[in-house]
Amino acid sequence: MVSLNYKKVCCSLLSLFILIHIFCITFAAEAMGQEEGLVIGLLPEINVFKQKQRFEPLAAYLSKHMGIPVNLTMLSRYGNVISRMKKEEVDGAFLGSFTGALAITQLYAVPLARPINTDGTSTYFGRIFVKKSSNINSVSDMKGKTLALVERATTGGYIFPLAWLKHQGVDDINTYFSHHFFAGSHDGAIDAVLNDKADVGAAKNTIYELMGRSDPRIDTELVVLAESPRVPSNGLFVRENLGEEYKVQLKELLLNLHQDPEGFEVLRQLGAKRFVETGREDYKPVFDMAVEAGIDLKTYDYYNP
Repeated sequence: MVSLNYKKVCCSLLSLFILIHIFCITFAAEAMGQEEGLVIGLLPEINVFKQKQRFEPLAAYLSKHMGIPVNLTMLSRYGNVISRMKKEEVDGAFLGSFTGALAITQLYAVPLARPINTDGTSTYFGRIFVKKSSNINSVSDMKGKTLALVERATTGGYIFPLAWLKHQGVDDINTYFSHHFFAGSHDGAIDAVLNDKADVGAAKNTIYELMGRSDPRIDTELVVLAESPRVPSNGLFVRENLGEEYKVQLKELLLNLHQDPEGFEVLRQLGAKRFVETGREDYKPVFDMAVEAGIDLKTYDYYNP
């Protein structure tokens, strides 16, 4: 009887040891996978759920072909990407032209590639718009009105309107407008003007046109008063100290997506034709616009109040 109990105890201990061993191996493998995986940030330029849905096929494609997990993370605010990249909480991010210029200036981040849109362009521009029924036709008509912007770290939704208004003689939007606010996304700024929450709005043309394809009110009720110079469309940037092998893999995979039937479907989900190589020199129009807006990129505080 003692012998039987002893055998049972030994078997139980052995089973427990095996379970612990399996757990440790699994945990270690997962930890290694997390260490070797990449985290790519996405900006909230449109509804965050739609934004992540657009990029999920690309993350899955990159994971498959790189042999490591490539995970997406939504950035709650535009400027947060700089601090998160600095802390190495994200390895890279798809950045707009101004956040890209900030990342280049403050972090020496490396731009890899950006998409060519379905219209054949790889650039976008900012728009300032009002409702046709508002009787606002010039800057003088905007005095005392309400202005809807996007975020302090966007070109089309902040830097361009700031530079344009300064060129028109408006040095301080705080005193010129009765009120201004940050909608948090380009579609939010457009919606604010469309639904009479603001008199004047600013946003990027690609989102403006995207919304116009599903909502005819955009074209029938809004009018564009000004447009910015063209700047690079949202491209993939990575940390300067990211492993060189990852930089090479990411760039090659993006640049060759259009040659792979599976990659072609990924591009369709993104609303793009293919990717093209992107360099720091492509951001010169953004650097120039920042100067016109009176912004020093080296010390710029990109957080919203």
